[in-house]
Amino acid sequence: MSDPQQDPEAPDWLSAAERGMWQAFRNGSAYDLRVHDPLADDPMVDRPWGPERTVRARVMALLLLSGPDARPGRVAALKVRGVQIEGVLDLSGGTVSPYVELHGCRFDSELLLPECRFSTLRLVGCAFPRLEAARLHTEGDLHLPRCRVERGIRLTDAQIGTDLLINQIVVHRDRNDRAIAADGLNVAQDLQAELIESYGEVSLRGARIGVSMSLRGSHLRNPYGKLALNAPQLTVERTLYLTPAGLSSAAYGNTTPPYGIGRGLGHVPVRGMRVQRFECEGGVRLDDGRFGDAVDLQEARFTMEDDQELSLRRIQAPELRFLCERPERGKVVLSGAKIITLVDRSTSWPGPGRLSMGGFVYETLVPLGHFPLVRRLEWVTAATAEYAPEPYERLAAVKRAGGEDSEAREVLLAKQRRQRETMPPAGKAWGYLQDWVVAYGYRPGRAALWMAVLWAAGTFAFSRYDPEPISPGQHPQWSAPLYALDLLVPVINLGQDGHWRLEGGWQWAAAVLILLGWILATTVAAGASRLLRRG
Repeated sequence: MSDPQQDPEAPDWLSAAERGMWQAFRNGSAYDLRVHDPLADDPMVDRPWGPERTVRARVMALLLLSGPDARPGRVAALKVRGVQIEGVLDLSGGTVSPYVELHGCRFDSELLLPECRFSTLRLVGCAFPRLEAARLHTEGDLHLPRCRVERGIRLTDAQIGTDLLINQIVVHRDRNDRAIAADGLNVAQDLQAELIESYGEVSLRGARIGVSMSLRGSHLRNPYGKLALNAPQLTVERTLYLTPAGLSSAAYGNTTPPYGIGRGLGHVPVRGMRVQRFECEGGVRLDDGRFGDAVDLQEARFTMEDDQELSLRRIQAPELRFLCERPERGKVVLSGAKIITLVDRSTSWPGPGRLSMGGFVYETLVPLGHFPLVRRLEWVTAATAEYAPEPYERLAAVKRAGGEDSEAREVLLAKQRRQRETMPPAGKAWGYLQDWVVAYGYRPGRAALWMAVLWAAGTFAFSRYDPEPISPGQHPQWSAPLYALDLLVPVINLGQDGHWRLEGGWQWAAAVLILLGWILATTVAAGASRLLRRG
């Protein structure tokens, strides 16, 4: 590094450290004040950095907003390492043309960047009390990886030209109990927030992400309020990942973020890689979200109180991968959601009273692992504390569309049985009779069996009887099988009924056959009608 005293244009009132930064800025070179002691260079450790490593925030602001011209053949840039910034760095409403990259720096006061414009801004591994950057605009990236923020980040209505990377950041709450306030945020490409730790609400209401949004391996905690992730009306053009991340044990070096974070659905860790799942302590609100590819909850862990929810009301996505760990408390709400493919496990869904699916529309089911129909019916039952036909009808339609007609009939039979429990005693008794006799018409083979048994019984009985004709000379030949069948089958006349005089107990036997025939015909017709309406 050249001697800072060689720049005659530097103001006389600059300290030695500030003169060095001034000259490095004009050269576009890195200005490194680290002492190469890991403990002494760590901005997160509470150890004083002397004046030889300290620059004033107003000097840095002077360079960024109205700094000197670059030296011939160079591009001015502020690239500093291991520097302590004293005072409030206030760039509010300014336009910063030079490239800015700060590594391992410490700010003793907040950064004020509201309505500021940057080309690219990188703060890597820095510590600062707060970042105030509402309506910030960058043409390129905004990087804040591995930073530590004590009183929250505000990025409300910020416009990020390419990527927003905040991997491995640790951020605590502000006075409104928000760790990250980014309502209305617009990111042109990816939002990477992998392996972050937040202590307070992460608010992304109405945010728009141009490609994917990743919270792989992150831990969101909000012991101060109901919501740990509050992102209604979030739009992600591709996939939202709330999944595990693999963190390599290799040194980070000077590479670009995300610094060895492994990705991907079904990622298999390799030797030397630590896998960390996504965990959320507090409620999640993704209501009315729009996702171009998928919402992926593989192996996610949600820890909620009884009055908190994992709310996916009215979301729209081609695919929902509900493969999380089963929440022990709280409620999962999918009311009004519209999904094409639901990928799920039986062990991921909560039990009765903690699942709501009113108006939930899906077209295809892709279960992973053992998910028999009996468990799928328990899933529907868990979502309907009070009887509602729609979840059963939706499941039956999906089963039928997938060619599983027998399972579709079983689902509709379960619906009838569930509805029966809501009926008055007379209706309930009639329902039990229909169920016992022909399973509400969804098992037609049972009706045929009953008909055969009754016909055989009637034939046997009437073969032991020789009745007198009502009109001698105007009657067919007596046939016990045809007479029994004529009594059993309503509407159709086989030419036997009405020609013979029955007396005593035989009248009662005929009446019983007629009554049972009508019961069978009514229940079979009702079942056939239901099948035809959904055929």
